[in-house]
Amino acid sequence: MSGSGNPGPGAAPCRFAHYFVLCGIDAESGLEPDELAGENFDQSPIRRTFKSKVLAHYPQNIEWNPFDQDAVNMLCMPKGLSFRTQADNRDPQLHSFIITREDGSRTYGFVLTFYEEVTSKQICTAMQTLYQMHNAEQYSSVCASSSCSMDSLASSIDEGDATSLAKLQRYNSYDISRDTLYVSKCICLITPLPFMQACKKFLIQLYKAVTSQQPPPLPLESYIHNILYEVPLPPPGRSLKFYGVYEPIICQRPGPNELPLSDYPLREVFELLGLENLVQVFTCVLLEMQILLYSQDYQRLMTVAEGITTLLFPFQWQHVYVPILPASLLHFLDAPVPYLMGLQSKEGTDRSKLELPQEANLCFVDIDNHFIELPEEFPQFPNKLEFIQEISEVLLQYGIPPEGNLHCSDSATKLKNLVLSDLVNDKKNGNIPSNALNMYELLKGNETIARLQALAKRTGVTMEKMTITSPLTEEKDGKLSCEELELRDYKLNVQLREVFANRFTQMFADYEAFVIQAAPDMESWLTNREQMQNFDKASFLSDQPEPYLPFLSHFIETQMFATFIDNKIMSQWEEKDPFLRVFDSRIEKIRLYNVRAPALRTSNYQKCSTLKEAAQSIEQRLMKIDHTAIHPHLLDMKIGQGKYEQGFFPKLQSDVLATGPTNNNRWASRSTTTQRRKDRLRQHSEHIGLDNDMREKYMQEARSLGKNSRQPKLSDLSPAVIAQTNWKFVEGLLKECRMKTKRMLVEKMGHEAVELGHGEANITGLEENTLIASLCDLLERIWSHGLQVKQGKSALWSHLLQYQEREEKQEHSAESPVGGGTERRKSDTGITLPTLRVSLIQDMRKLYKRYAFLRCEEEREQFLYHLLSLNAVDYFCFTSVFTTIMIPYRSVIIPIKKLSNAITTSNPWICVSGELGDSGVMQIPKNHLEMTFECQNLGKLTTVQIGHDNSGLLAKWLVDCVMVRNEITGHTYKFPCGRWLGKGVDDGSLERILIGELVSSTSDEELGKQCRTPPQQKSPTVTRRLSITSLTGRNTKPNAGQIQEGIGEAVNNIVKHFHKPEKERGSLTILLCGENGLVAALEQVFHHGFKSARIFHKNVFIWDFIEKAVAYFETSDQIGDNEEALLLQRSSCKTFCHYVSAINTAPRNIGKDGKFQILVCLGTRDHLLSQWIPLLAECPPITRMYEENALLRDRMTVNSLIRVLQTLQDFNIILEGSLIKGVDV
Repeated sequence: MSGSGNPGPGAAPCRFAHYFVLCGIDAESGLEPDELAGENFDQSPIRRTFKSKVLAHYPQNIEWNPFDQDAVNMLCMPKGLSFRTQADNRDPQLHSFIITREDGSRTYGFVLTFYEEVTSKQICTAMQTLYQMHNAEQYSSVCASSSCSMDSLASSIDEGDATSLAKLQRYNSYDISRDTLYVSKCICLITPLPFMQACKKFLIQLYKAVTSQQPPPLPLESYIHNILYEVPLPPPGRSLKFYGVYEPIICQRPGPNELPLSDYPLREVFELLGLENLVQVFTCVLLEMQILLYSQDYQRLMTVAEGITTLLFPFQWQHVYVPILPASLLHFLDAPVPYLMGLQSKEGTDRSKLELPQEANLCFVDIDNHFIELPEEFPQFPNKLEFIQEISEVLLQYGIPPEGNLHCSDSATKLKNLVLSDLVNDKKNGNIPSNALNMYELLKGNETIARLQALAKRTGVTMEKMTITSPLTEEKDGKLSCEELELRDYKLNVQLREVFANRFTQMFADYEAFVIQAAPDMESWLTNREQMQNFDKASFLSDQPEPYLPFLSHFIETQMFATFIDNKIMSQWEEKDPFLRVFDSRIEKIRLYNVRAPALRTSNYQKCSTLKEAAQSIEQRLMKIDHTAIHPHLLDMKIGQGKYEQGFFPKLQSDVLATGPTNNNRWASRSTTTQRRKDRLRQHSEHIGLDNDMREKYMQEARSLGKNSRQPKLSDLSPAVIAQTNWKFVEGLLKECRMKTKRMLVEKMGHEAVELGHGEANITGLEENTLIASLCDLLERIWSHGLQVKQGKSALWSHLLQYQEREEKQEHSAESPVGGGTERRKSDTGITLPTLRVSLIQDMRKLYKRYAFLRCEEEREQFLYHLLSLNAVDYFCFTSVFTTIMIPYRSVIIPIKKLSNAITTSNPWICVSGELGDSGVMQIPKNHLEMTFECQNLGKLTTVQIGHDNSGLLAKWLVDCVMVRNEITGHTYKFPCGRWLGKGVDDGSLERILIGELVSSTSDEELGKQCRTPPQQKSPTVTRRLSITSLTGRNTKPNAGQIQEGIGEAVNNIVKHFHKPEKERGSLTILLCGENGLVAALEQVFHHGFKSARIFHKNVFIWDFIEKAVAYFETSDQIGDNEEALLLQRSSCKTFCHYVSAINTAPRNIGKDGKFQILVCLGTRDHLLSQWIPLLAECPPITRMYEENALLRDRMTVNSLIRVLQTLQDFNIILEGSLIKGVDV
């Protein structure tokens, strides 16, 4: 701006308006078709799209808000120029738009479009020529369609075609001698804040001044100069009155602790969508899905978009935001990122004809028809029913039905759109209330309306706002009712926003406790932002009520939540974000009233209590005006310019509008002082920290995957820029893939990750599901990017189906009788991600555009590499979520062939158990080591029971391990055994309970080899499960200290298990019976000091000692000094004998070590171990079977063991059914 020095550089940011813009037809360049809009040239010329131009804008440029001519032109006239004749409706229309710059800052535009008579003879002649060409083409096409049947040619031209041509010429013609041609022109205000109501009034008064018979009191330049340079922004918490052409205009601005400014009427949003629909769309926006708004009316698109984003407080939409998408930018719908866009629907176009690249994650909002299409699956907003009830109460107080005001059938909607197009066009928006009254006057006594009402009545369709009497009753006091309506809208706005804000205040009242302040200063935080975890998500989720978790687990993964937390961390080094400041003050208020409210951690619904205060503060500001701006006044203008001519917007004098006033008024000097203070702060921050350029660079990188990929530039439409935008999308997708897979790996790496400094050791099932869902969303966006031909809602799923179909065809064509099936199955044993690789490379050119992600070879390879890295860890989201589906499993028994037979002659059986159930006993086919079976999802596998009936000559069988694989997820479990099955060998067991462990993917690949040919030599896997008699001298026995340490570790692991949140707990069976479990530790205690392993060549087991102790307890009377102690001792002896007897009489062929395992498990469950150990330590058989230095004969060690086992008394231990099956205690 050339004269910005006069009012001071600080004054301009405080101006109410930054630019005044005039757009329309350029008489010099004439009619230029708008090819980018993609219009059909079959349309009549008057319905086609022609290029518009920015005719003038004042001032020329502002340093802090540069004028983007292309973007402003495109958004002022998204459809380009519109032509009309005197027979068409030419009512003015008002809409608004928003320009989001790459740094996220926003500028608002308010546009009034009206029609001016075309005075240029050249343009009128050009239009007539276009019509003559168009009609000639239409006539030739009609003749061509009829000429196929020569007999009917004459009759068709005489009757049908002659009639249609006559109609065509009557309705679609333009005759320069008979018709008057009008063209659209628009006036626009561009402002830093969304003062919609005030700007609307100012533009309407300007328009009235142009169309009025009397010239305005002052030249139009005076009013425009006044609003550009002499009207300041109202200070926060104050109201301001300034002057339009005819009437004063009032605007107000919320205070520093109130909700931010929002001037778009939420009443309209709720009327257009209905409450239920709006809450669903609101939830989709919170979860950062792709939102596409669809309406014939630009202002409706803007009102709904701004209304919904306003309700997000304290969060802010972080992705592509284009509420009005010009026709030339339809390629933006290909963007593989979350977006919120508005698309204008053309008259008569059906939703089904709208080709969208991706729909699996799309929320489609048809505003005009009161209809939404939601993504297939997404979590509901917490306390949704109570929330809707609370909003309903607010709406009903203002007389707004919660179901909205467009609740009518499709046919009625179409009827409205077709017959009442002028009614629907703009008046339904409530944009121009005064014109609405005129419209009702015009319709009074209209025959069409009467016929339409009669038709509607007969068909039973109710049509709202059709009565023409109700608005006329208020005509006497029209001005007052208009002001009252405006005040009601303001109050309704703030009360609805308070309800939404209160929900977030309640849900995130304790969020600060989970923010991780990981960096000592801003520079190190910004530098390492990508690697840092700044919010303790697992602890936060474990602290939330159960019903909130599905929503919150997804929401805390969004960019808007990440930015909110970033702002919180940044607030310790720089000024707080305004949204965050208001939100934190509300949380403080809650704490003040509730102290430490227990209700914060429950799902009890708490209503908003600040509705009256919020409405009163708005009312006070509007009733009592705080500031009044300078009146418009005569300017130093040249005589003869700006001559008034009714119906034509005058050519403005640019020299008087290019600069502001020379005098420093109060608000200018005040804002200059503010600017000086800001400059000092900025210099100080530069001195002590980063300079602004570096900080901005770091912030750009830290807060996003690249802002450019989030908010593409609207103005430049060259093919190079479009290609560059798509390239940025590709880069953004690859970076997002890298970050997601990296986080998924780190979160699942367990203790290794902790040692490397990567955070927590494990991850909840809920978090895991969220990570996988986030990855699925990314995959869907990648497969949708640049897609040419679409089948079904999900691009990825339809691609996989096509791939499967092609593979099946190839299999059928190449099928051979030998070995085809087994080879195919081998390739399926790996995780299925590599199959995507094969599928990707084929047929890409047919399916995808050149710029699509999947056709960028280098990025595609990197993407597949990141995906394949996920094979290093195991995920259980499928197993945990789809609990009722049938899953195929494959089991393989691996014997130790060197020491026993590979295959037993008896009848072997197996039973596989998991967290969700068991398979039941299944017979293994004779002479087979492998078996495939199908059963309902067992969940994570925990145990396998294996046994046989001891029949045949070769009944004894030495089994190394059993492998079981889930054929859908690829998870493979190993169940180590290393023991004999058979009578007269080992401990005489015919069945064993084996405890499972998940094998890594590298071991998984070896399973294919193990399946076909069992290994020729395999040593026993778990040496501790061998009885003490089979231990050779080469095995080192643990010393007393190591055994005691093992007991402590085993008990400590069980205690830690129960102190974790329930969702984070692992398998208790492994902690009890696994390799380092409690049973193994107690076995070591009982083995220590055990006397000679062989008596007359017969193996001796711990269970032999247990049975001798039982025999002693049953035959002897205990002697004790204390009668109470004696009773307790007798009770413990009786219980012990009962348990041992129940295990011995159970209908199972379990060996002696297996029985000891069951006894320990039952004793742990019923908290009896600490009573049984002293009994066994003091019974006489111990002296015969144990050395003197045995741990069980050392009183101090036994007392220590009892104390350790007593720590398990407080826990409710539930045993897996397979461990104690058949034992009745």
